Amino acid sequence: METLKTQSEAVGAEDLALINQWAKSPLTAGEVYTFSVCLCDNEVDRDFERFDSGALEELGRMFVGKSGIFDHQWSAGGQTARLYKTEVVREPAMTTAAGDEYRWLKGWAYLLRTEKNGDLIAEIEGGIKKEVSVGCGMGRSVCSICGAENGGCRHVPGQVYGDKLCFMELRDPSDAYEWSFVAVPAQRNAGVVKRFGGERDREAVLRKEAALGRKYLADLRREVVRLAMLADDGLDGGVFSKAAEKLDEPELLALKRGYEARAAKRFPAMPQLGARPEEKSLADEGEFLV
Repeated sequence: METLKTQSEAVGAEDLALINQWAKSPLTAGEVYTFSVCLCDNEVDRDFERFDSGALEELGRMFVGKSGIFDHQWSAGGQTARLYKTEVVREPAMTTAAGDEYRWLKGWAYLLRTEKNGDLIAEIEGGIKKEVSVGCGMGRSVCSICGAENGGCRHVPGQVYGDKLCFMELRDPSDAYEWSFVAVPAQRNAGVVKRFGGERDREAVLRKEAALGRKYLADLRREVVRLAMLADDGLDGGVFSKAAEKLDEPELLALKRGYEARAAKRFPAMPQLGARPEEKSLADEGEFLV
């Protein structure tokens, strides 16, 4: 992977030409500092949202020329850098939590080598300023489970339904506002590209959580079917089991409580202790007399 450019590296002629498209007066290579960032990707983020691949391509075009700021505070005083080119990077060897090829939007930014920016350049080089977040407008958000748009269903992002994680897929970007240095980005990999790809445990965590969710729902469905069969002799177990596969956790829990109560009425708990010896009648003991 390409690493963050250091102060000793000169800016190439091609990059300098792109940078000067945004400069009022032509800049020289010695006057600018460049670095690259991962703006966003198509992985499911901390808010259980993700950009689809088409959105990444569109956002790449929209973000060229946009300013970098701090903590999404829209003020001229907070402007730190500007993007001068972008590219969607494909990682064929990696897959997302949704099961498709991992892709991320790479942006190249520049800032001026001034006394004021000296500390910021040092913080970028030292890995202090590295996480970024993007501000953009999206046309649609689509449920990964049923395809409903803009919250038009009852599925809850972050929950597992069957064997699928629910998340909202963001599509059709309408605008790209800015990108910002932040402490904790929503997307785990968004940030300055220095050793991109060093931390890949997010996939393992998501897969483990998904597996636990699937096991919990499977166990809950089996228990509901068992209780239903106890509560109702005339119930077709096969049909009911198939119907239970389509139910979500709240519906399954409600059925479980109902069938537990009905099963308890049909099969009340029996006392475990028998009658005490002194309570037995003499007639009961007669057969043992000789």
